[in-house]
Amino acid sequence: MANVVVVGSQWGDEGKGKVVDWLSSRADVVVRFQGGHNAGHTLVVGNETYKLSLLPSGVVRPGTLGVVGNGVVVNPWALVEEIDHLTARGLSVTPETLCVAENAPLILPPHQHLDGVREEARGKAAIGTTGKGIGPAYEDKVARRAVRVGDIVAPDGLEDQVEQLLFHHNALLKGLGYAGWEAGPLVESLKAVGERLAPFVDSVWRRLDAARRAGRRILFEGAQGMLLDVDHGTYPYVTSSNTVAGQAVTGSGTGPGTVDFVLGIAKAYTTRVGGGPFPTELDDAVGQHLGERGAEFGTVTGRSRRCGWFDAALVRQAVKVAGIDGIALTKLDVLDGLDSLKVCTGYRLDGDIIDHLPASARAQARVEPVHETLEGWQASTEGARSWADLPATAVKYIRRIEELIECPVTLLSTSPERDDTILMTDPFAD
Repeated sequence: MANVVVVGSQWGDEGKGKVVDWLSSRADVVVRFQGGHNAGHTLVVGNETYKLSLLPSGVVRPGTLGVVGNGVVVNPWALVEEIDHLTARGLSVTPETLCVAENAPLILPPHQHLDGVREEARGKAAIGTTGKGIGPAYEDKVARRAVRVGDIVAPDGLEDQVEQLLFHHNALLKGLGYAGWEAGPLVESLKAVGERLAPFVDSVWRRLDAARRAGRRILFEGAQGMLLDVDHGTYPYVTSSNTVAGQAVTGSGTGPGTVDFVLGIAKAYTTRVGGGPFPTELDDAVGQHLGERGAEFGTVTGRSRRCGWFDAALVRQAVKVAGIDGIALTKLDVLDGLDSLKVCTGYRLDGDIIDHLPASARAQARVEPVHETLEGWQASTEGARSWADLPATAVKYIRRIEELIECPVTLLSTSPERDDTILMTDPFAD
């Protein structure tokens, strides 16, 4: 049975939640493999809307195992709160439907504290983080001082671990003029939340190996987007983890041979939250129209998203770097009613035409988009479920995007509703 990785191919917020939920109806296991509770998915199932941050999208589907992999940084209190929220709404979240990696690092209150004060200290140079403590938690992971999920489930020696972590954090906080943290209350809080999470904690790599050997379909779910990848994104305005498809295997404890198809998600236009380069950004009435029509505000933060034309050069770059086999194009209906549309095909940098976004932040700030103008359409595409339901000019727009990004559009989403989807190629096909 084929296994699929879903990744964002822009700056996140591409509509992964709806697509993953749609695919999870045919998956047996859904795995989150990076990020934390800074990234949210909005799922619309019938008349119910669910907003998830840490939990995999599969938890809203009966009979599907949701997995939080070791590549995720876990805020244990946020995870418990999310479990309780779904349980209160009548969904069953049990050890049979949710598994959390014992070797996933934790986000602690000092991480969030440090995240906020460092952003404040940066002033105009702030990265635009969500303040959730993601970056400091990943820093502790690579510095080998992280407290991990398994450490609070079996808490012998936990106090020593927390004291070593606070030795580092308190020095930074005091250097910035803030009081440090005490280990005792934090340890007690961790032990209490560890008891709540204990039934869900397991060796994820073993569970996935058993699922793979049994021929069960596995769906790997990424957070954010490729352009926020710490190595391949618009550095330093990026997240603190790898968001490309290769992280699916590293962040879950399975081998590269497990992955059969990589599905990239892209909006029919482009959005971004926070600071950093955005070559096709529209600071005009059209940009405002896209934001209002597309309800462009963050699931977790509520922040308004910057909006602009579709950047084919960036998505083409994402296709190459992330190894994307097919694109799921979302929010086509937001473009309904526009007389003309523009697509970025490349950039002008210091008088030269280039076909990709350079790695240098200084060069990224200087690029100017090279646009191609396409005809718009007046008919509605909202809710379309077949190619025959689409205006001819909308089909031309999609076909031109395929040419420019050098990748086929294999799935088209025309509304937040799960069934308003046009499937051209089945990612799960063997």
